Amino acid sequence: MTDHTDPLAALGRVPSGIFILTAGAGERATGMLASWVMQAGFEPPMVTVAVKQGRYVAQWLTEGTPFVLNQLAEGQSALMKHFAKGFEPNEPAFQGLEVSSTASGAPALAAALGRLECEPTSHVDSGDHRIFLARVTGGGVAVEDSRKPTVHVRKSGNHY
Repeated sequence: MTDHTDPLAALGRVPSGIFILTAGAGERATGMLASWVMQAGFEPPMVTVAVKQGRYVAQWLTEGTPFVLNQLAEGQSALMKHFAKGFEPNEPAFQGLEVSSTASGAPALAAALGRLECEPTSHVDSGDHRIFLARVTGGGVAVEDSRKPTVHVRKSGNHY
């Protein structure tokens, strides 16, 4: 018998990619795990990303800080674990990692499968998250990289 009475079970099965959102510059740079990312337009290219309310990065993006969505490939669990714990303000987030700066000054992870350089254009509060709409200003995929992107499916729609 099929049970269709638990919408959270169905919601958890909505697939998403795994990204490391990086923002800031110099001593005021950080990164966080982001799984709620979606393409939101073709011309210009746009994406949405959800950030939990109360995270200091949400305030940075609200103020218009450019950011990078670094796409993780299958098997990059060490990078995922590094950023999953979160970082306090002014805590170094990139120790031991190769990082470059984009044209906007935002940090980008060299090990990422691909990256999207973004500028926030607006946001809307959605319960416990703030959803940012951002214009994609640059980026690309690692040259001749045959790895597949990480896809995440949760067991329930009420937690990560």
